Amino acid sequence: MTKNSLFPVIAASALAFSLAACGSDDSDSGGEAGAAEMELITEGTLTVCSEVPYEPFEMEDSSTESGYSGFDIDLMQAIADGLELELEVKDSSFDALESGLALNSGDCDVAASAMTITEDRQENLAFSEGYYDSQQSLLVPEDSDIASIEDLAGARVAVQQSTTGEAYAQENAADATITAFPGNPEMFQAIQAGQVDAILQDLPVNVENARQGGFMIVEEYSTDEQYGFAMQQDNTGLVEAVNEQLSALRDSGDYDTIYDTYFSAEG
Repeated sequence: MTKNSLFPVIAASALAFSLAACGSDDSDSGGEAGAAEMELITEGTLTVCSEVPYEPFEMEDSSTESGYSGFDIDLMQAIADGLELELEVKDSSFDALESGLALNSGDCDVAASAMTITEDRQENLAFSEGYYDSQQSLLVPEDSDIASIEDLAGARVAVQQSTTGEAYAQENAADATITAFPGNPEMFQAIQAGQVDAILQDLPVNVENARQGGFMIVEEYSTDEQYGFAMQQDNTGLVEAVNEQLSALRDSGDYDTIYDTYFSAEG
């Protein structure tokens, strides 16, 4: 929002002129700038941190200029293009992203890593408008007797640490043995090796796991989750710029094109 303060100058005394001058200075500092300018750690570059891999949201891809692709990355590339910025992507742990450490330490401008907007995270981070509606899901081997979350009592369940999937499992599968892993690769290796009986995490990622063969999704859970791109709380100019670009991508149809690239076959 632009703040414009207009003070009528009816000069009757030096004091009145002084007050009017002060009002004019305030207007110049807040009015000309309008919305705050976005702050970038590297001029001309939008630096993005993501936990890689986390298909279909972020993955290594040598065919792209940034070296990465996925739903999050493709959106970030489109946003960077709209802002006439180069895109640089850095791999980071999810813990560092959701805690705000990666942003506050100056590693990146934006955390783009399938991160759900939550009240707890908003205490340390500023989020863009939601760009993806997500669900949780339960993945098991095809020959498993587990058919629902009610069957998890005594079972070994893999979750990703510091995620909403971990919180959902703790709240709804209290009788299971819940083990937190750094990311999906470690969880999928564990279920392939028979070290855990199920994976509870975001639906699109379990869809990718099921496509590998030998595993199936037995339940999906509507949790009213939305992903958002995270930024520093005081970088209001960048938050506004990202939101403006997201709106433009939706209006142009480019958002739908990117979405269909990764989710058109999602059941």
